[in-house]
Amino acid sequence: MTYNAVLCGCGAMAKGWFRALQATPQMQEAVRIVGLVDLDRATAEALAAEFNIQNAVIGTDLESVLTETKPDILFDVVIPVARHSVVKIGLSHGCHVLSEKPMATSMTEAEDLRRAAKDAGRIHAVVQNRRFISGVRRMRGLVESGVIGQVTGIHCDFFLGPHFGGFREQMDNVLLLDMAIHTFDAARFVSGKSPLSVYCVETNPVGSWYAHGAAANAIFRFADDVVFTYRGSWCAEGERTSWESAWRIVGSKGMLTWDGEETFKAAVAGTEPGLLHGFTPVDVPPPDSEDETHGHASVIADFIDAVSTGREPETVSHDNIKSLAMVLGAIKSAKSGQPVDIAA
Repeated sequence: MTYNAVLCGCGAMAKGWFRALQATPQMQEAVRIVGLVDLDRATAEALAAEFNIQNAVIGTDLESVLTETKPDILFDVVIPVARHSVVKIGLSHGCHVLSEKPMATSMTEAEDLRRAAKDAGRIHAVVQNRRFISGVRRMRGLVESGVIGQVTGIHCDFFLGPHFGGFREQMDNVLLLDMAIHTFDAARFVSGKSPLSVYCVETNPVGSWYAHGAAANAIFRFADDVVFTYRGSWCAEGERTSWESAWRIVGSKGMLTWDGEETFKAAVAGTEPGLLHGFTPVDVPPPDSEDETHGHASVIADFIDAVSTGREPETVSHDNIKSLAMVLGAIKSAKSGQPVDIAA
């Protein structure tokens, strides 16, 4: 079945969506773009030309384009402050909606969108493409296998110095809102645990080219006494970590490390006598399904399958709200200087 879709927000991020939509013949057959919306019509027209989107209605008003095209799906690629309005309009027109992250700019907005999707009987999901990569799937698989026992701690380091230009360099809480949410969501996914509280210190280090919040250190308490720590900076020049962070997962029987790129190491306790018992290496198997490891394309495919079958997609909004709660809780803690309970 082919679904008609309108994409709202035709800036640079939309190009990643179109590359994902055009990645395979199956995806091209599943989705037909019938409308493009942007406040700057020329931006939408340029996107259509670049990706050879023909016969699509192009406009600057979402309501008008949805009324004219009557699509099945709305792809929401707008800036976060516009998300609540765009998603509400899409749901009111009977669309299933797939949104960029973050889901909303506040828990009040997020709860409202969750209720609106339920009332409309439509799926609202969020693009958390980082959990749809091989490394994250492999970590999740090893944890679920029980090889390293029960997870007790997850520790992530993220240090890069990207010079984006544009809106990111003017954002408040830029690292937590625009990037750390990927790692937070992946930590929740890999551990299978819900977040309970957070203490966070957020700074904008000397030399930062961002307006606010380019670095953060956070300690989360998850269910079942699992601790997740995050150390990150987006203005760290020099030898970098991966975009996916460097991971260490501590279990009751062993540990797993991943450099965020190609190197996995896993081991369980050894049998050497004395103070330290050494360790016995274990293999980290490949992901169960290669179809779940193509990032953005896999998120969209999961969403389309959910629309087709009626099941919930993995990143459905009433689950993804927990990842947003982690981010907003960290921001609140950083402002107050106190630990903050997380409820979502």
